[in-house]
Amino acid sequence: MITGSRAGIDLYWLPLGAGGHFVRFNGRVYERLHAYLEHRRPVDLYHSALEVTVPEGRFVIENAWPIPNLDPAARGVTVQGPVANRHLARFRLFRYEVRRWPNGTISDADQAVSSPQRVSDDEADARLVLALAERVPAHVWGRDE
Repeated sequence: MITGSRAGIDLYWLPLGAGGHFVRFNGRVYERLHAYLEHRRPVDLYHSALEVTVPEGRFVIENAWPIPNLDPAARGVTVQGPVANRHLARFRLFRYEVRRWPNGTISDADQAVSSPQRVSDDEADARLVLALAERVPAHVWGRDE
């Protein structure tokens, strides 16, 4: 987090799967397959997270999978959506969540690339981003819709 301001939005770029072998491996396989089909070289894949600070506190906004437990309120979950297929979403393994997590952590922040990047110091912007976290559409993750 960048300090010195009572409000702000910081962006973190995290290598896909930085904290775990499963996501990293599957992300690389996915990207290599798509690169092959598109006749291009594979590229590094990244995941992003926001750290939003307002005078009342600090929040982490992140799209995350897998869902670790059955207590979404503890992580500030605002939206849950399906992974791979809408019909599989009844199983927790096939759902992702968008979190607006009070005092949350970005587990792989130490591996972030060129981060954090200050997006805004404006309190109104920070409050708007916090409010919009509830309105993220629950698209199927892993599909272009």
